Parts: sequence; structure tokens; C-alpha cells
Amino acid sequence: MSDSFERLQERVNLRFQDGSLLRQAFTHTSYVNEQRGARVPDNERLEFLGDAVLQLTVSEFLYRKYPDRPEGELTKLRASIVCEPSLVRFAEALDFGQVVLLGKGEEQTGGRTRPSLLADAFEAFVGALYLDQGLVVVRKFLERHLFSKLPEDGEAPRKDYKTELQEKVQQLGMGPLDYRIVEERGPAHDREFIAVVVVGKQRLGTGAGRSKKEAEQQAASQALHMLLKQS
Repeated sequence: MSDSFERLQERVNLRFQDGSLLRQAFTHTSYVNEQRGARVPDNERLEFLGDAVLQLTVSEFLYRKYPDRPEGELTKLRASIVCEPSLVRFAEALDFGQVVLLGKGEEQTGGRTRPSLLADAFEAFVGALYLDQGLVVVRKFLERHLFSKLPEDGEAPRKDYKTELQEKVQQLGMGPLDYRIVEERGPAHDREFIAVVVVGKQRLGTGAGRSKKEAEQQAASQALHMLLKQS
């Protein structure tokens, strides 16, 4: 196993019994597509499993931590935790982006910091850990690296960037927001979208992503960063 995976296991204080599961969790489809003739599994199936494991473990955590909260509040709180912006923060804290195996094209376009890629890697890691060592170890990992990072008051750790930007623009009385896809590039199987966010005639931010939603989130993130610096 490579040094990067060894260092990762040290950071999370875990040792995988099946190292191939750990490697698969960080194998992006772009890497697989460049391994001609080799049967290399990507992390999409583990991502699918990890999402379900996260839904269960986060639900259980919230159910026990907030015994007086109704189902509707718990559902909203779970959604705010198991969402892309939150999972990206947890992945960044563990330097997951430095471990992902990427194709050359994805590497050149900044794949290591792409939010959707980092969120997917976090889910895939959880799925791999579940298969390798079971739910008890997954809970312990999440207690150290996810649950301990949540606000004690039970408020959502953060909204998505588009929601935060909308609230900031309303607070400043700047008017309605408009997101526009200004460019699509690349082949159909590897499309990249460029989005801008505009208030009135002012362009506040630009973002790129593998989906229109991701591009808009990145544009909102850039615009929010700019407005926070000005305030």
C-alpha cells in the first residue's frame, strides 16, 4: 500500500484489514478510465453504500442526542449534516483530497478540491470501513471526526452556499439573485459547466462543476467569500 494510504490510516487512527477496500474508496472513475485493460473498481458502489450507512448512523445519533425533538426537526438536521457542504468540510479536515486517485484530466482541472468529489470520497470511505470492520467501528470513527464537530446547540452545521448567499444578499438589500450557465465544455461523458451568479447587473461569482448544481454552488461560494470580505 502506498505511503499516502498509510499516512491516512494514521490520521484516522484506523488500520484496514482489506487494503483493497481502502484503495477502492479513493479511486475516482477518471482514474479507472485511464487504466486500459486493467480491472480496477471505482468508488461509486462504495459511495452508494456509505450514503446509506451515514443516513443510519446520523439518524441514530440525532435520535439519542435529542430525545425531545420531533421527527420533522430531526429530518432537517440530518439533511444538513449528510449534505455536500458538510461532508466536504469533514473530508477536507482529513486531507482526503490528497489521497484520491485521479485521471490526468481530472487532476489538471482541480479535481482534488472539487466539492462533489470530496463528498463522494467521504461517503465511499464510510462504506469501505463498514464492509471492513462493521458498524461499531464506523460509529467510533464518526464520533471522532463528524459528531464531535457538530454545534452543541443542535443547529445545522451550515447551509449550502446558495442558501447562505441568498440570506446575505437579502440582509444587504441587494435585490434578486440569478444563476446562469454561461458555458458547457468537454464531451458528453465528461461535461463541465461554468456558472455565474448575478445581482442586478453585477457579477458576484463564477464557478465550475461536473453538474449545473455543483457549478452554481461554486459560484455562490465565491460570491459569498467576496461579500464577507467586504462586510
